[in-house]
Amino acid sequence: MEQEESVQPARPFLKWAGGKTQLLDELCSRVPVTFSRYYEPFGGSAALLFRLRPERATYADANADLVNCFRVVKDDVESLIRHLGQHRNESDYFYDARAQDPQTLSPVERASRFIFLNRTCFNGLYRVNIRGQFNTPFGRYANPRICDSANLRAASDLLQSVELLDCDYRDALVLPEAGDFVYLDPPYVPVSQFADFKRYTKEQFREADQMGLAELFRVLDSRGCKVMLSNSETPAVREMYKGFHVDVVMAKRLINRNAHGRGYVPELLIRNYD
Repeated sequence: MEQEESVQPARPFLKWAGGKTQLLDELCSRVPVTFSRYYEPFGGSAALLFRLRPERATYADANADLVNCFRVVKDDVESLIRHLGQHRNESDYFYDARAQDPQTLSPVERASRFIFLNRTCFNGLYRVNIRGQFNTPFGRYANPRICDSANLRAASDLLQSVELLDCDYRDALVLPEAGDFVYLDPPYVPVSQFADFKRYTKEQFREADQMGLAELFRVLDSRGCKVMLSNSETPAVREMYKGFHVDVVMAKRLINRNAHGRGYVPELLIRNYD
């Protein structure tokens, strides 16, 4: 007889460079007491969404493979669990899967490939080349958990109340209204010449995008939305969000080409509300 899975709150089912799991206490202590709908237009692994479990939410991301993965978890989790069981944690298998064109796969196959690559690639780092092809190397983990069926089912239940959008953040930010809460977690302003987590889609997030996002922050503020944003602790970011509440928090840097460069670094949390 199969042992029943223990029921536990859903948590992110993807590893994610820049994910906010280790900053959740800091974020949650600054979430508005009340809000209507929750928006996360740079969705990523959705760590804050999973912690807040809002009654109404919109998750959006420009990464179509990522959003497809969330949709399959939401709508067809049992098929996904069955397919994940077929994968092997082997280097040759990994590179064959990485070389596949996701556009040739069914939604379930595409989501299964996405999770497999995420759980077995180096540091869970999602990175693409200029052609939009995933190019992170094999991680060589001894026993990665490719399929956490209990958590995938819990995530599916949570996502039933979440609208999932495959779109640019600018399109997603047309939607929030007065009283809604928007959390912005864009690719960070680089703090060194080696910082390169902007290769998340083939269109990179550049200085003009950072400035445009700061303008949208002000638009949302004028619309009556409650907005919180994470970014690097740099003079440029402070200048872009001058006039808003700025807190410094310490975040653990988990990915660095130099092991000695991993550790706690300051980041900024910026809000337009008390």
